[in-house]
Amino acid sequence: MALSDPHPWWRDAVIYQVYPRSFADADGDGVGDLAGIRAHLGHLSALGVDAIWMSPWYPSPMADAGYDVSDFRDIDPVFGTLAEAEALIEEAHAAGIRMIVDIVPNHLSSEHPWFKAALASPDAPERDYFWFRPGRGENGDEMPTDWRGEFGGTTWTRTPDGSWYLHLFAPEQVDLNWDHPVVRAEFESILRFWFDRGVDGIRIDSAALLLKDTALPEVVEGEPHPFHDLDGVHEIYRSWRRVADEYGGDRALIGEVWMPEVDRFANYLRPDELHAAFNFDFLGCAWDPRLMRECVDRTLAAHAAIGAPATWVLSNHDVTRHVTRYGRSDTTFSFDNNLDGTPVDLELGTRRARAAALLSLSLPGATYIYQGEELGLWENENIPVSSYQDPMWERRGHSRDGCRVPLPWTGDEAPFGFTTATATPWLPQPAEWKDRTAQAQTGDPNSMLELYRSAIALRRVEPGLHANDMAWLDVSASVVAYTRGSGFACVVNMSDAPIDLPDHQSTLLASGTLDGDRLPPDTAVWLRLH
Repeated sequence: MALSDPHPWWRDAVIYQVYPRSFADADGDGVGDLAGIRAHLGHLSALGVDAIWMSPWYPSPMADAGYDVSDFRDIDPVFGTLAEAEALIEEAHAAGIRMIVDIVPNHLSSEHPWFKAALASPDAPERDYFWFRPGRGENGDEMPTDWRGEFGGTTWTRTPDGSWYLHLFAPEQVDLNWDHPVVRAEFESILRFWFDRGVDGIRIDSAALLLKDTALPEVVEGEPHPFHDLDGVHEIYRSWRRVADEYGGDRALIGEVWMPEVDRFANYLRPDELHAAFNFDFLGCAWDPRLMRECVDRTLAAHAAIGAPATWVLSNHDVTRHVTRYGRSDTTFSFDNNLDGTPVDLELGTRRARAAALLSLSLPGATYIYQGEELGLWENENIPVSSYQDPMWERRGHSRDGCRVPLPWTGDEAPFGFTTATATPWLPQPAEWKDRTAQAQTGDPNSMLELYRSAIALRRVEPGLHANDMAWLDVSASVVAYTRGSGFACVVNMSDAPIDLPDHQSTLLASGTLDGDRLPPDTAVWLRLH
């Protein structure tokens, strides 16, 4: 892919999420780093991805795995140096891969210089950059509100001077006051810092949470929410869009927008705001043909209304890996159905995950792949509680660590080439992953890795997958089937019995072995039509 391509790359790109702690460790400390990523760029190039989304790599006390940032203009020493980051951007571009960095605008680390200055003196100007408030009650001993945190638990922490500060996540993640012009100017400067270093896009964490109702009302069902999706947040992203457009028009802003109302979600994608946003409706959709069709229709209709591209996401660093999810009786995702002891059929989950790969890679729009998805990795639900590092565990009883386990690259036993043979990965890897290493799967036509490689390669050259139109095929109520363009079809059998394939000229790719012209259960196929 030529990086000067005039076609907006973000509209139909295949974007790979790198979680740097768990991708590859070159220095033997058990934690992934930039040198490890650079050493494995060949894997991503062979996979065929168009862009890398890099989860936070900034200096951080790691209270929330790097989402508590103390400096947005540098790299945490555990990962490497700013010079190495700049080299990685250049090397990725040389391989035809664009780079997206993760910006976390809702909060800063409690170790950030601004917050340290705010704590040092009640008269410090930095106090106004955050949400300091007096407590309720006769002595101010009660929290200013009863808001519940995004991780569960309380949202206010008292300081030694008796005031309280707001944190919608962990106490070490201090919410910023986005009504302050200094905060807005600082983040526009941060965007320019990374755009000047050649990054092609910004992924915006918790994009809908930035503004808060200054009256601090309680959350009341049926009334406007005090900190979710306030209308004024759109002016922030209009200003960010103006910054991005200064750099030639091909820099992308991609929002993490958890929004159940489709029309409110679509507001973030208006022509002068974000370029794209994650589709959590699809990620959480059950393995059910009717619900899946409804989800796709809902997604495409919302995006078509504003001319924005849809996105298709199966897993990420916050959710249960979909091999595990699809192997349960309840195939949806929520933070309440993880680690609940529900049996998992990994064979079934893998079969469905293979089919889901062909589904997500053939729908109109951009596709996101979370690292390890291409290896068919499942959630490690056997991590000892003593090894949990996710702050959500203590506050909500849900750990995201199981989807963040380091990748297996080579060999028959842990650490599977992730780090040096004598080092211990920061989270334990299942011994059963010996069959899921990149080395074991390379060249095996039946492996998940080769399925992804083949699908992404076909996606590049198949004319139908570059067409804007999509139409449903009437095959069966238990099937998700559609055409793209005039000559391509995808058929996904979500039933428990084989079905007859529609009339076609040839088979391009299948997620499992076909029985003549019959498609087995939980299997997908790409077809060339007559």
